[in-house]
Amino acid sequence: MFINLMAAAGDAGPQTEFGFMEAMEQGGPIAWTILAVLVIMSVGSFYILITKLLEQNKVLGQYKKVRSQFWRANSLEEGAGKLDKNSAWRQMVDDTVAAQASHGKMTDSMEAHDWMHGSLARSQDAIMSRLNGGLAFLATVGATAPFVGLLGTVIGIYRALINIGLAGSASIDKVAGPVGEALIMTAIGLLVAVPAVFAYNWLMSRNKRIAELLTGFSTDLLAYVNSNGSVRPMTAASTQQAAKTVKK
Repeated sequence: MFINLMAAAGDAGPQTEFGFMEAMEQGGPIAWTILAVLVIMSVGSFYILITKLLEQNKVLGQYKKVRSQFWRANSLEEGAGKLDKNSAWRQMVDDTVAAQASHGKMTDSMEAHDWMHGSLARSQDAIMSRLNGGLAFLATVGATAPFVGLLGTVIGIYRALINIGLAGSASIDKVAGPVGEALIMTAIGLLVAVPAVFAYNWLMSRNKRIAELLTGFSTDLLAYVNSNGSVRPMTAASTQQAAKTVKK
């Protein structure tokens, strides 16, 4: 009995026509087009965030092998074999070995140090270019998504003014749909832009950290080559061994 009374009361209650779908339907093709553009921006932003985050984690994880295994090798070729084949660190080692071999074929008096430094800088730039790929899309989304939403807002307000002019009065049923559409577009534009901006800044800060590690690795490779293997950074194991020696 109680359930029947509640159902009857619900049927007799006012039915709203100002929901999200109703507002979008009143907006027509323009509103749906703007919404589709914002959805594409959002999906693209999260796709780039996830793929770049995985790529950065892979590079940072491979760096552990550099510290723990690479510098224990007796030569660059042997050390390269301990690194992942397609890793950024392996690429820099391979480029170093190739630069060593190609320098001996030169006929001018170019210093080996300058040639090696230029080769490693070119290799590092190529790696960072891959890591930074796609981040421009995040910056673009963060800068333009609010304006795309604002376009929907302007169109919604314009439609509300047209309805007021046709009706001769600003009744709620004439302006609620267009104004609701305008507010929805503004909110969606911000919801798309804010995560994109946070993702861009976060990924850029992580790329900066990777660039610092690559620069340090490049410097260590140059020192190793120029000293014929005598100068190399201390690994974690060698650092612990040195600490034990000092304690004794």
